[in-house]
Formats: sequence, C-alpha cells, structure tokens
Amino acid sequence: EVKMIKTIDMQLMRYINLFSRISKISPNHCFIYNATVIFVVPESKVSQAIGENGKNIRKMSEIILKKVKVVNLPNGIEDAEKFISNIIYPTQMKNIEIKDNFLIINAGSQNKAMLIGRNRVRFEEMKRIIKNYFGKELKIM
Repeated sequence: EVKMIKTIDMQLMRYINLFSRISKISPNHCFIYNATVIFVVPESKVSQAIGENGKNIRKMSEIILKKVKVVNLPNGIEDAEKFISNIIYPTQMKNIEIKDNFLIINAGSQNKAMLIGRNRVRFEEMKRIIKNYFGKELKIM
C-alpha cells in the first residue's frame, strides 16, 4: 500500500499545476531528484503525460528551466525496483532487496557513488522518496 505524501511545498504545487495545464493530466505527486523534476502519474496515463514525441516534457522543461521526467505510480513494494530504476536512469543498479524495514539498492561501486552524490545529496533525496512511497529506510550497497 503506497503512502501518500503529506506535505508538498509551494514550488512543487506550481509545477503540478503547470504540468496539469500542459499535459491535461493531474500527476499524483511531484518531487525533485538529481535536479530533475519528476512527476508521478498512473501507468495508464504515462504516454499522455509525456505527450507526442515528448512535447509536454520539453515544453515544461523550457518553462521551468529544469529537466523533467514522468514515472509511473508504484502499486506497492513489488513495483519499487522499476520505480527506482526510472527515477535514477541513466544510472544503473543491479537490484533491490527488501530486508525488514530496509530497502537496499545494490548498485556496484561506480553507480553507488552516483546514487549517493556529492555531500550525500542524492542519497537524501532517494531516502525521502523511499520513505514516502514504501515506508522503508534506504541502504545503498
């Protein structure tokens, strides 16, 4: 069961409103990862949200001057691997494991550095995403 996110700041709210106007899709949520604004939409709406040849993404990106990505809403922990892969792409991971209260991303040494990021910035962003969507703590191996 996916927990919905309690708080959303005004900036993200503006992004959501703008994205809804451009794509005619109301995203379930929006967050920032690796300087990219990521919109979460139901799987059936992904291609409509992206637009023909990515036109909605391009338009959005031009307006807010940030990279934009659309990912599909996970139905539960079984979708975690696909969800995380889509968020971190083009960075790769080997797989994820769920152990007790932890979601462990097995990344390999080169990708591990990418996933942690300078001053652990990406790690903190992903940690928040994992907590919000799956209620788990994050480990990167």
